[in-house]
Amino acid sequence: MPSRQRRRGDLAVAAALLATVALAAGADGGAEFDYRKLSGIIIPGFASTQLRAWSVLDCPYSPFDFNPLDSVWLDTAKLFSAVNCWLKCMLLEPYNQTDHPECKSRPDSGLSAITELDPGYITGPLSSVWKEWVKWCVEFGIEANAIIAVPYDWRLPPSMLEERDLYFHKLKLTFEIALKLRGGPSLVFAHSMGNNVFRYFLEWLKLEIAPKHYIQWLDEHIHAYFAVGAPLLGSTEAVRGALSGTTFGLPVSEGTARLMFNAFGSSLWLMPFSKHCKADNIYWKHFFEGKAGCPHRQQCDEAEYISDYAGWPTDLVNIEVPSVRGMGAYPSITDITENITSSMECGKPTLLSFSAREVSDGTLFRTIEDYDPQSKALVYQLEKYYQGDPVLNPLTPWERPPIKNVFCIYGIDSKTEVGYYFAPSGKPYPDNWIITDIIYEFEGSLLSRSGNSVSGKPNNSSGDGTVSYNSLSWCKNWLGAKVNITRAPQAEHDGSDLQTAMNIDHHHGQDILPNMTRAPHVKYITYYEDAESLPGWRTAVWELDKANHRNIVRTPVLMRELWLEMWHDMHPDSKSKFVTKAFRGPLRNDDCHWDYGKARCGFPEHCEYRYVFGDVHLGMSCRLKNTSANLLQQYL
Repeated sequence: MPSRQRRRGDLAVAAALLATVALAAGADGGAEFDYRKLSGIIIPGFASTQLRAWSVLDCPYSPFDFNPLDSVWLDTAKLFSAVNCWLKCMLLEPYNQTDHPECKSRPDSGLSAITELDPGYITGPLSSVWKEWVKWCVEFGIEANAIIAVPYDWRLPPSMLEERDLYFHKLKLTFEIALKLRGGPSLVFAHSMGNNVFRYFLEWLKLEIAPKHYIQWLDEHIHAYFAVGAPLLGSTEAVRGALSGTTFGLPVSEGTARLMFNAFGSSLWLMPFSKHCKADNIYWKHFFEGKAGCPHRQQCDEAEYISDYAGWPTDLVNIEVPSVRGMGAYPSITDITENITSSMECGKPTLLSFSAREVSDGTLFRTIEDYDPQSKALVYQLEKYYQGDPVLNPLTPWERPPIKNVFCIYGIDSKTEVGYYFAPSGKPYPDNWIITDIIYEFEGSLLSRSGNSVSGKPNNSSGDGTVSYNSLSWCKNWLGAKVNITRAPQAEHDGSDLQTAMNIDHHHGQDILPNMTRAPHVKYITYYEDAESLPGWRTAVWELDKANHRNIVRTPVLMRELWLEMWHDMHPDSKSKFVTKAFRGPLRNDDCHWDYGKARCGFPEHCEYRYVFGDVHLGMSCRLKNTSANLLQQYL
């Protein structure tokens, strides 16, 4: 009962807020961007789309079978009771990315495919991805046809998404249908690997649209791009998944997780790579030489070979190559190089180190090919689906997308893995490697799981728990020569703890270090904004303290900031390039709280004590005042 009443209050507030928007837009829709014309297109990340069976599979010794449209990813009941059957529906053939002969799975469609992967009283909250995001949109009165999910088979490499499912053709049509349906451009919300998908789409689009119409199409169909938790230089966790296995909290062994990860051609899409190495630009080769036979060869700057760790905090992979032959886990081998042979003394393993470039160009997997039976398939995938991709090699850094408004958003200062030590376990594949040590970055320093000292060049901050800071913050290079920086508390605030720095010099390729303080136990959000360097375009980077990679799309502060930014953009009377940061008041009843120090509701000008039967504590009785429709006016 109390939650229902509180929800009615939130919806009433939302209706009032939207009434204000409508009045501001004018009865004839005179605003440049009317909220009623915008669409939101969501591109989910890796393992964030439901997969459903498209086969009939009888599972022996189990009460569960797979029938068409049964949930595969993620059905934990079948995973528990029939893991071998479940794997048949999940695994792809490593070399050609085809389905298992006995079972095939395909991505679900619509918003239900990305909101909860495993709905249920217990499993639902654990597998919730975009549900809170959609709920927020509903609370603020966004129309049902204005939010569009574009799920995809996240197991496939980029070229196979188009070859098998025509995904990028469908995505282009989605933008065009949204424009015709709503009358205005779309907002793109991409999370994690969804940003890799969107990048590939932009490059694919260049080859589908005449060059003189390419920018025009983007301007007409995309108003803003929000890159959330983008692994712009890859993620070291992908290396762990390839050599050891990452379970993502599932009740499976790391060996089973490794079998899955290496079967998916998309796993290499997340591999880390060097910022100093770019691929041949073959855009014009498509017109003069055709699409065939144009591999994207990496061209590395001199800095790649003279700098330590190639822009990463430390060596990504340190692996012991066994020198004792005849072990059960390893076949008999020939000497790899004279250097390795000469260093083998008394059967002592040789420790080899690999940088991000040596991971992305396949050196790592070629070196351990004789020791690891799966490495040959990974090298094949790398050469066919990435270095030989007909559109681009995704394992290269990308420039700012040619979209008018770009917002890059990520979490910082969480403990994040940036390097590994592997050793042979003596067991057969997939358990033939064990992790002997892990290197973490944490708040500007490097530390190891074992407590040993770590050599490296730590980033200024640490990543979001999954992707390292240097990969997330690569988008700072999209900012221009002059940047405005603002640091504000994430919680609602009155502006007393606001710090600003205007027209800070920014040199391309270098991080920007704000000279600002941090109060203890306060989570901040730091905004880097540039609306001057590229006329008509805006670029912003938001860093959220302690925002976790997998949960950032559920963070209320992120949804609040996105809403305010869009409100500011849509309003004809907005006075600044970006929404003001000077004040953050409550927007919903849930944002009101009880101030025990002053024995009243916090933000008394906006919140009041209003008890409703069923409230169990004072904070629940703090609600927005009836005049809350004017709250958004101060953000112009």
